[in-house]
Amino acid sequence: MGGAVIDDGPTGIKAPDGGWGWAILWGCFVITGFSYAFPKAVSVFFKELMREFGIGYSDTAWISSILLAMLYGTGPLCSVCVNRFGCRPVMLAGGLLASLGMVSASFCGSIIQLYLTTGVLTGLGLALNFQPSLIMLNRYFNKRRPMANGLAAAGSPVFLCALSPLGQVLQDHYGWRGGFLILGGLLLNCCVCAALMRPLEAPRQSSGSGPAPQRPPRRLLDLSVFRDRGFVIYALAASIMVLGLFVPPVFVVSYAKDLGVPDTQAAFLLTILGFVDIFARPTAGFITGLKKVRPYSVYLFSFAMFFNGFADLTGSTASNYGGLVVFCIFFGISYGMVGALQFEVLMAIVGTQKFSSAIGLVLLLEAIAVLIGPPSGGKLLDATHVYQYVFILAGAEVLASSLVLVLGNFFCIRKRPETATEEERHKPPEDVRVDSREVEQFLKTEPEKNGEVVHTPETSV
Repeated sequence: MGGAVIDDGPTGIKAPDGGWGWAILWGCFVITGFSYAFPKAVSVFFKELMREFGIGYSDTAWISSILLAMLYGTGPLCSVCVNRFGCRPVMLAGGLLASLGMVSASFCGSIIQLYLTTGVLTGLGLALNFQPSLIMLNRYFNKRRPMANGLAAAGSPVFLCALSPLGQVLQDHYGWRGGFLILGGLLLNCCVCAALMRPLEAPRQSSGSGPAPQRPPRRLLDLSVFRDRGFVIYALAASIMVLGLFVPPVFVVSYAKDLGVPDTQAAFLLTILGFVDIFARPTAGFITGLKKVRPYSVYLFSFAMFFNGFADLTGSTASNYGGLVVFCIFFGISYGMVGALQFEVLMAIVGTQKFSSAIGLVLLLEAIAVLIGPPSGGKLLDATHVYQYVFILAGAEVLASSLVLVLGNFFCIRKRPETATEEERHKPPEDVRVDSREVEQFLKTEPEKNGEVVHTPETSV
């Protein structure tokens, strides 16, 4: 599976941590907002779709499920496309596909056609935008990367708060077909964001400095990341986390109605959760970017998961509307922390060169968990008719993921051989000039000869 990377960051180029990187950050903010908020915002049209096609809620809910499954499950495909064609062309194609899916959906005459257009086409288009935008953000930011990840992740709650009421307004004025057509036009903004993704260029060398070193050939999908114990632990923990992470937001409104709360007040719980989430994500990014905190980002991510699971367990004890409001506040804080840190920690574990393959494989594993998590909670609810059990199950799954990450990192990674000290012993004297590209290439390739991968201070203590 060989192939050259056309849009890959050149070896040895220092991330600018600003400049055009702020345009990259804005594009990533918009793409993240569309990718995560769109599957939820489409649910506004479900009742009208049920009347149009004479179907049940479970049939319409498959639209959002297919959207999410495409967003997560096509991760390896996105990695192959990025490593073959580059980030900008893949994102341009994704923006066109996402828009085409919604425009085509406005002419559909059956629910199956909606599955193929809104679910498959739009979902694939959003996936081809989301993953490359994170890759470009990783290339443009290094020191400020935690802050950049936090700000980009804030696009999800911001767009959710905007797209849901917008969808309702469009449905009231133009019906679901007109609403889908206008939303398809809005998705063309993904192409604008793709145009912002300018690849980093290597500095020009003087004629006397000799030929530039050739970049080694790269695989379209680098499976060697599975030799990295840090990546394996992260992938396992993230898969367990996703089993329970999305369950409480799905059931909290129904939980409130079951307690006798009016519909409008019950729906307001998600607004509270989203509003808190907007501020929690950039705040978590700023805190993680602090010099004394960043080396412990893995443990901070583990704490965020533990906090989220603990909030689920305490939320199961809520017996009135006030208790659910308190739950949504704390869940929003922890949910925002998880959203801001999950890709930052993965970037720190695998590095820039392997991130495009690593994120695709992680998203594929999470896609399986996404399809299992909420339905399993629904089956438990059907069997017991007790919402508390659903929240307890979700909390236990997220708590288990935090323990897998922190214990795996502490016992499996912390006890690595003294590779760092060996590198320090072979450090060249200060008066010797060393090409930064050669140093980076040595650090990236030399430790992998026997299946070993060196971890930076950001991935272990």
